[in-house]
Amino acid sequence: MNRIECQQRMSEKAETEGRSAGNSQQPPKRGLARTLGLGIVTGAADDDCSAIGTYASAGAQFGTSLLWTAPVTFPMMFAVVYLSSKLGQVTGRGLFEVIRHNYPKWILWPALIGVLIGNTIEAAADLGGMAAAINLFLSIPIPLIVLCVAAAIVALQVWGSYDMIRNIFRWLALVLFAYVAAALLARPDPWEIVRGTFIPTIQFSKEFLSIPVAIIGTTLSAYLYTWQSNVEVEEEIEQGRTSAKQREGATEGELRRSQTDIVAGMLFSNIIMYFIVLSTGATLHKAGQTNIETAAQAAEVLRPLAGDAAGILFTLGIIAVGFLAVPIMTAGAAYDACQVLGWRASLHARPAKAKKFYALIAIFTAIAVALNFLGFNPMKALVYSGIVQGFSTPPLLLPDHAHDQ
Repeated sequence: MNRIECQQRMSEKAETEGRSAGNSQQPPKRGLARTLGLGIVTGAADDDCSAIGTYASAGAQFGTSLLWTAPVTFPMMFAVVYLSSKLGQVTGRGLFEVIRHNYPKWILWPALIGVLIGNTIEAAADLGGMAAAINLFLSIPIPLIVLCVAAAIVALQVWGSYDMIRNIFRWLALVLFAYVAAALLARPDPWEIVRGTFIPTIQFSKEFLSIPVAIIGTTLSAYLYTWQSNVEVEEEIEQGRTSAKQREGATEGELRRSQTDIVAGMLFSNIIMYFIVLSTGATLHKAGQTNIETAAQAAEVLRPLAGDAAGILFTLGIIAVGFLAVPIMTAGAAYDACQVLGWRASLHARPAKAKKFYALIAIFTAIAVALNFLGFNPMKALVYSGIVQGFSTPPLLLPDHAHDQ
């Protein structure tokens, strides 16, 4: 879509909205509630259990010397997620539906396969991470916890309304502020904070250089692009724009509000990342506990070093973000597959009206659960998942870039 077509569609959309003034379907005002409902949720989903494990590992291995990676990654995160948001608003379609209509199959199918593999493996790792964290509080076998958590998540997605799901996600996202409290309870050295934040430290070793690469790969996860475009479509449907034609185009005001949403969400995600690195760097690294492989392991080791309160807050953050991120990954995979196959996909639709969409959610969740019973190493799986998603990311950015021209 070129700039002239975009402007025409924005004008048509504004006229349509003007004609519908006073109609019961008139779009509601969207302020702070929408910011917390879209931007914050997307940002929190970026800090999923595997991301927390990556950030904790960075802090444990290299202390506060990697705090500078948070402000450096912020503009990259904002750019890619905002473009995805803009694409969803301007086209009125999800990312993979846009790819299906505008790009050849040799781009479409490899990108879809990569995203499906990446989302499912990451959901499996997050289910395992949540179960390990819950196991720190409850002496219940981890496999049983995985099954119960997965069943609860699928039940919410299938029988919960879109508005309820969004509100639950919003409050779960705010639990991540526990990492700010955990970092403060760790009592870090102020000078080390300043130096680690504003003076980039780089070591030319395989161990060190792999960490910034892992952080960038984690913060720019492919599932965020598709989720953001799809949730923009869901928001339009909630306002009564049920057809793609009605959703086409976006006013300047809508795009400005979207920018605010994404800035808030990515800043939130970045702050949480910063404080996870800070809390583990100020405690685990100083105590010589440098070999951290999972978020749950970091929480367990943190408790005797920074106090029970810090350890408990760290653990609660893992559990909360897992309940948020896993359904975003499995629903995101279902959205993408349905859009490629031409099936109806919307959390606004009741199960009887979108059977294939909800069936795919259940299937992807079941695969994620099964992976936890196969004895796979979640951290190694995430590495392979990151590689697959890395190859699928460039084609996902093609439509974003094209529609921004």
